[in-house]
Order: sequence, then structure tokens, then C-alpha cells
Amino acid sequence: MRIGTGDKPISGEIRWKRYKSFDEWSVDSLSSDEGELVVSIPVQPPAGKVMYQVTLIDSMGNRHALTDEPVVIRFKGPVPRVVLLPHVLLMFAAMLFSTRTGLEALVNNPKGRNLAIQTTILLCAGGLIFGPIVQKYAFGAFWTGWPLGHDLTDTKTAFAVLFWVIALLRGRDRSRNRWWILLAAVVTLGIYLIPHSVLGSEIDYTKLD
Repeated sequence: MRIGTGDKPISGEIRWKRYKSFDEWSVDSLSSDEGELVVSIPVQPPAGKVMYQVTLIDSMGNRHALTDEPVVIRFKGPVPRVVLLPHVLLMFAAMLFSTRTGLEALVNNPKGRNLAIQTTILLCAGGLIFGPIVQKYAFGAFWTGWPLGHDLTDTKTAFAVLFWVIALLRGRDRSRNRWWILLAAVVTLGIYLIPHSVLGSEIDYTKLD
């Protein structure tokens, strides 16, 4: 991160420590480069977090913190596009098919069951196949949701797939199955409204140290 200072005699410092650790706060001065202060955060392994706060110091020695509280940033590894792009496209397609399937079930269209099958396939491919691969590249683990962890992104994906599988298994009776399909579509919509990476994977340095 760079902060423009122009010709003003402004310096700065960054106070930081690893998040969830027994570390003491470290303080480093910001380097200057052609009228800009350069903020450099120590690199961490995937899923590692750093808590930091940047403070500017004017020519009179007055200190101006840029944030009221320290900021927490999570590091992630690079994810190849050949993995990330299919994951994103499949998850968007699953949401579109889920909505379409729910609407067809609402009007009792016989196409609803076939669309439900396609929705389940898309959701499984995007969330249970490509999703864990993306997770492995980015944060070093294939699965960090229930029952192995508390990552809501993994958990909510498994929850949505479970509802679609139940909707498909509940029936051969179209009049009854449509309500399960509609419920699965509503649950999926609600799950997609949950922000991505809530309670995501992180390194607990207190246990490593």
C-alpha cells in the first residue's frame, strides 16, 4: 500500500503482530519512495493473519492513526485461473438454475424435477469439487467447514447440496416433491446471501507456537 505525501514532510510507522498469537507488537518505520510512504506488511503463509495499524507523523511530531482500531488482514495463496474460473461460473450457474427450478416448482411445471437434477449437479461440481480445490490453493486445506472446522463457506455449500439431494429423494410424487424443490431453492437463495468467507480458515499461532 502506498500513501501520497507530496512535498509535505510526513513520516509514518506501522504497528503489527500476527493475529491470534502471543506476539508483542512490532513497530516499523514506513519507507519513502518519490513522495509516497510505502506500507509493507510481513508476508504470512496461506490462512495466516496479521493485525496492523498505520500512523502518520507530521513535521510537528503529531501522530495521526489512519484507523481507530487495528485492521486484520488474511493472506491467501495464488489460485490458478483454470481452477478459479470454473468454480465461479459453476456457482453462479447453480444459483441461476436454483432460482429457475424454484419458479418452475411454484407453478407445478413437470420440468421442475429435471431442473432440480441439473441444479444439484452444478452445485456439487462448483461447491464440492472445484470449491475444495480452490480452498486448498488459497488457504492450504481442502475442507474447513463442518465437521472439521467452522468455515461458513464450506458448511453452507454442503447444507445447500443436502437440501437438493433431499428434494430429489423425496419423491416420486410430483405434487409433493415440488414443495421440497421450492424449499431447496429458497434455502439456496438464503445461503447465497451469506457473505463469502465468513468464519473462514485461519492459522492459530497460539497453538503453533
